[in-house]
Amino acid sequence: MEERIYTIPLNKAKTVPRTKRAKRAIKEIKEFLERHMKGEVKIDSSVNELVWERGIRKIPSKVRIKAVKMEDVIWAYTPEAEIKIAEEKKKKRKEKKVAEEEEVKKPEEGAIAEEEREEEIERTPEDEIKETEEEIEEVTEEEIPEEEIPEQETEEEVKETEEVAEEEEIAEKEEEETEEKTKEEIEEKAEGNVKEEKEEKKEK
Repeated sequence: MEERIYTIPLNKAKTVPRTKRAKRAIKEIKEFLERHMKGEVKIDSSVNELVWERGIRKIPSKVRIKAVKMEDVIWAYTPEAEIKIAEEKKKKRKEKKVAEEEEVKKPEEGAIAEEEREEEIERTPEDEIKETEEEIEEVTEEEIPEEEIPEQETEEEVKETEEVAEEEEIAEKEEEETEEKTKEEIEEKAEGNVKEEKEEKKEK
């Protein structure tokens, strides 16, 4: 592989009528490369875009081109396009790797699906019935609550309950006694008030 960079003058192409200058410029580039590198010339679209950038009439006076010779074939393109080509090659390589990985994954997924199908085919209706019965048993076991076993009361708890009951009885008796005392006091006060009123009347 041989690489060269040329600056090709296009002064001769400007001697041609204006409506034919761009085509003549491409022809001049081909003839120049054939003369200097000897081989079949193939021009990249980047060169064509550079020549036709300002239209068919206003061509550039000179062009900088990179020529690569590979087995009697000369590829001509601009040095700026070389960077783009390298980037495109990288993208294509990445795409190829991704496609290969996907192709590797697909047969694996297909094999797994086939195994699952074979297992389903191997299952008999008797196996399905057994599975359904097992599921029903599991559901029933979950739904039936376990009976709560009453805990036996200890002697200490029995004593505590008895003491609490006795304290409540004593408190009730005390309340009844206080109520009776308050009633008696009220009655005595009422009688005293009545006696005082009678005495006041007698005095009058």
